[in-house]
Amino acid sequence: RGPNENRFLYASVSLTYIISHSGQMTDLVYTEKELVQSLKDYIKAEESKLAAIKSWANKLDDLTRVSTSDPEGYLAHPVNAYKLMKRLNTEWSELESLVLQNPSDGFISNMSVHRQYFPDQDDETGAAKALMRLQDTYQLDSEAFSRGKLPGSYQGLLTVDDCFDMGKTAYNDADYYHAVLWLQQSLKQLDAGEEAMVLKADILDYLSFSVYQMGDLPRAIELTRRLVAVDPNHDRAGGNLRYFERLLTKQLHEMNQTYQPPSEEPIQLGTYVRPKDHLPEREIYEALCRGEGLQMNEARRSRLYCRYQDGNRNPRLLLKPMMEEDEWDSPRIVRYLNVLSEEEIGKIKELAKPRLSRATVRDPKTGVLTTANYRVSKSAWLEADDDPVIDRVNQRIEDITGLAVDTAELLQVANYGVGGQYEPHFDFSRRPFDSNLKVSGNRLATFLNYMSDVEAGGATVFPDFGAAIWPRKGTAVFWYNLYRSGEGDYRTRHAACPVLVGSKWVSNKWIHERGQEFRRPCGLTEVD
Repeated sequence: RGPNENRFLYASVSLTYIISHSGQMTDLVYTEKELVQSLKDYIKAEESKLAAIKSWANKLDDLTRVSTSDPEGYLAHPVNAYKLMKRLNTEWSELESLVLQNPSDGFISNMSVHRQYFPDQDDETGAAKALMRLQDTYQLDSEAFSRGKLPGSYQGLLTVDDCFDMGKTAYNDADYYHAVLWLQQSLKQLDAGEEAMVLKADILDYLSFSVYQMGDLPRAIELTRRLVAVDPNHDRAGGNLRYFERLLTKQLHEMNQTYQPPSEEPIQLGTYVRPKDHLPEREIYEALCRGEGLQMNEARRSRLYCRYQDGNRNPRLLLKPMMEEDEWDSPRIVRYLNVLSEEEIGKIKELAKPRLSRATVRDPKTGVLTTANYRVSKSAWLEADDDPVIDRVNQRIEDITGLAVDTAELLQVANYGVGGQYEPHFDFSRRPFDSNLKVSGNRLATFLNYMSDVEAGGATVFPDFGAAIWPRKGTAVFWYNLYRSGEGDYRTRHAACPVLVGSKWVSNKWIHERGQEFRRPCGLTEVD
């Protein structure tokens, strides 16, 4: 038993799949409630039908008890003879029709209507992988998820069968590291007396082979021995046990070591080392998401200020200047307060929700937009003509930054549900430039609006210099992606951390080079 991802150079949108965006997930919650009501209606109809049949049965039981006690005497009465004929000709036929009635038709019909909106197997697998992604990023053991030990008001619990299915999802993807963590949790809960559909032998079967794949032969042998004890006739257990024992004996002989029994400590987070993947700064990125490894110190903090920003005496900001806070000194990142009102945020979400679709990245080899596991969010693009609010927000961005938005991209709205993320990436395009940048130039700057607070997770982090910026509803952050020379500032490689609890809504504007010649002139050196 046992079953390198190319990185794209240019992301078409700056903001990685989960479970889907929160708007669609909310719809599914109401769909499920409607189906539960439909199921209750079906049960009520079945109970009503059975009550009617039971009433018939009781009445006929009394009649037949009398009639069979003295058939000739019973039939000697003309009314009894008539009623027997009537019952057998008419009433039993009516009873037959009642029995043949199918109260499930309404429920089945309702199911059929909604099934087209149900998640499929890929969605379920994606949701499972989202939990594993959160587990890795925030260093949470499987029990934290299964026992509801997460922040937030609504705590969901995972059963033995849920944990087993999580383990199987990882196992089928040859991800034995996560398979071990979840199968061990499933076994732990089963051993604690929790009821389950899955058999202990099945858990031990998958777990022992996964542990073997992680290179822990002593523990694989111990688990396989437990499997043999539970199910002596298991198809593979005996053969696997002999194979593992021979392999361990060979390894010990070659290394001139003596046998050491496996640790009695249960398998948990940290027992095995997570395999390396495609992302070189994985550990730094995830530590920043947890709020660890931040490079903010007193010297740097002393260089950060807050001020009122009037857009170089822009008429629209003179009477009500923006409140500006320094988030980082070099490269400079600033945050603006009260950029979007509650009403504007509501309208932007309202316009975006019907258009949200899985966010994509551009493959530089083919130029085709495609989805990627390292970017999990839903996004939509809004034009100024869609609503006066969008036109007003675009103008506000121009007023605040002093940069022209005529050549900027449309306002992009993105929603990250639980587990939604975008791993470290650049907003600007690297050489050779994509053909679609020849007219408007590269992405000069990023203006990112936070349209929700996030209960846990969801920070914007910069691994190169160790900064983490946390979402605050109604605020926006701004930074330049390019030096004045037009060269990319590689320090601005950033990431959207996975959302642990809550839903993260953002909207962003990518401001391009063209039109900024006199607003942000070239510097004297390449890195000005």
